[in-house]
Amino acid sequence: MNEIAIRFLSRCFAPAETIALMLRREPPAVPTQRVVTLETALAPRYRAWLAYENGTGANIYVAANPLHRGSRKRTKESIASVRHLYIDIDTDGDARLAALRASDLVPPPTSILSTSPGKYQVLWRVEGFDFVRQEQALKLLAIAFGGDPACTDCNRVLRVPGFLNRKYAPAHPVTAEYPDDSIWTPDDFRLDAGALDAMLFNHGSSPRKLPGKQSNSESDWAWVSHELAHGKDAVKLTRELASRRSDKPNPLYYAQRTVDVASARLWLIEGIRLDDVITMLECRRRCEIPAALCSARAREIAATAQRMIAHRRSA
Repeated sequence: MNEIAIRFLSRCFAPAETIALMLRREPPAVPTQRVVTLETALAPRYRAWLAYENGTGANIYVAANPLHRGSRKRTKESIASVRHLYIDIDTDGDARLAALRASDLVPPPTSILSTSPGKYQVLWRVEGFDFVRQEQALKLLAIAFGGDPACTDCNRVLRVPGFLNRKYAPAHPVTAEYPDDSIWTPDDFRLDAGALDAMLFNHGSSPRKLPGKQSNSESDWAWVSHELAHGKDAVKLTRELASRRSDKPNPLYYAQRTVDVASARLWLIEGIRLDDVITMLECRRRCEIPAALCSARAREIAATAQRMIAHRRSA
């Protein structure tokens, strides 16, 4: 373990805290986990072992949050406290990271890890979050900035900078930068809690459909797409869909998102440039949604529509 890794772990954890390290080789095999104190991980002999394992093909990870003293496994129950918020950016990484840096929805990150070309893990050192509030914030971060929506567990592991990412050939050195030294609180993150309803598009509160039958959300999508293609006004369509879906936790947000994703998809199919689609989405909702969230939301929706079109073409 070199000075880069030592600096990262020392910034993330306090003396005597218990941390979880994971070693995993490619192709995936049963990972090796070690639960140790920070001092043990930083000891010369332990550092030499980690460096040897990395040099012979193992990827090195650390849990984002400290564990209870005496823990033996990295389970959710073993996590002692929320130390970090984080987001994995694996697609359009440079553009999405630039949008995150420019946004006033979130404070400057504490650490930014470059895990491979165009892929990043972004961390904020925090206090005042319980596990429920952390998970909600992680989902909102993923929605707003196009991160991996699956990375919302409190026992999530992160790559350790200073080691090689062995997933690729040639191996990629994991690096870190530290934009800010602050410790942030929930009030520093200005994300709209209503955005959680967007998760219902992929994970649902709607009942599992029977084979060959459309779910309610799929029926909504087909109807909205048809109406937009035939010139229906988007604002009126949004109000109508919201009134029809009072079963949703946030009917208005659900309706806005359904109509806007369908609109963005239609515009892109018609050949309208992505930047223009984003601008059109911002203009449509700027009187309904706070400006700071509106911009990030428009980019995320346009990217979602773009992925839908690409998936359809490759199917």
